[in-house]
Amino acid sequence: MFYPALTCEEAQTLIEQGAQLVDVRTADEYRHHALPGSVNIPLPVIQRALKQLDKETPVLVYCISGARSGTAKRMLEACGFSRVHNLGSYLFYNNCELTPAITTGYRHASTSTLRS
Repeated sequence: MFYPALTCEEAQTLIEQGAQLVDVRTADEYRHHALPGSVNIPLPVIQRALKQLDKETPVLVYCISGARSGTAKRMLEACGFSRVHNLGSYLFYNNCELTPAITTGYRHASTSTLRS
């Protein structure tokens, strides 16, 4: 299992500063449990969803173990994103009470809304 490099406080600070919180698990996993304010962009479609993310704003990616979010981090960095953080497992942050500056609720980036 991956152990995150960011503490709860560091992740919260980035979120308060507008970081993009991205869950790279499947839509079913996301529906079961997700961190507040996150957007669901499953790993298999992340390259088609690049236009949904701002390259200038930090991106925090997570999954269940840190493996998929690690892959997502490398993919985003290869596409020019320079401020990507692998949070690893959402379980580490589950008790952190991470809250977005503006609560937008859970969002799923369906394949029908992804731009190529």
